[in-house]
Amino acid sequence: MENSKVQEVIEKQVLTVVQAVEDKLDEEIAALERLDSDDLEALRERRLQQMKKTAEKRSRWISLGHGEYSEIPSEKDFFSIVKASERVVCHFYRDNWPCKVLDKHLSILAKQHIETRFVKIHAEKSPFLAEKLKIVVLPTLALIKNAKVDDYVVGFDQLGGTDEFSTEDLEERLAKAQVINYEGESSLSSARSSTQTRSVRQSTREDSSDSE
Repeated sequence: MENSKVQEVIEKQVLTVVQAVEDKLDEEIAALERLDSDDLEALRERRLQQMKKTAEKRSRWISLGHGEYSEIPSEKDFFSIVKASERVVCHFYRDNWPCKVLDKHLSILAKQHIETRFVKIHAEKSPFLAEKLKIVVLPTLALIKNAKVDDYVVGFDQLGGTDEFSTEDLEERLAKAQVINYEGESSLSSARSSTQTRSVRQSTREDSSDSE
């Protein structure tokens, strides 16, 4: 009789301890869940703020003409354009085949890299600017950051020495100069076949190279 009472007391004590442990675990789990929820909320809020800032940037870029490959109408417009955008790729061109090859690639990249302004200006109609920036060989890309020319891509020598280079080749060269955002893989890799310029050897055309 006494043994059964002792056993009953022991069982009650064990149950009490187990219940206390379970209650403690429940409290800790609830605390962790609350902490996780707060963390998720904080992350969600930060993400929303990042998305808002990105949207604002895109809206501003579009208002400045980013996302399109456009022509600068005059030399005086060049200065206002490079001051308005942090990064600008400016193609100094004339009406010949090599410049048209570059036009096609730049038109594609302008849509892919909205963070950068892509423009072109007729070199022969911009003598002051061409002389100031020492533009001699056409086509030449002036890579501009914070209103200053930081680098040049002159002709096709840096793109394989032929007009058969791909849009990705040019994209990588611009990325090397840090004039576009680039994370190690071409933004055009999934559409390689549709974005490459048709292959035409420079040596088969009289105007395949141009120097002033």
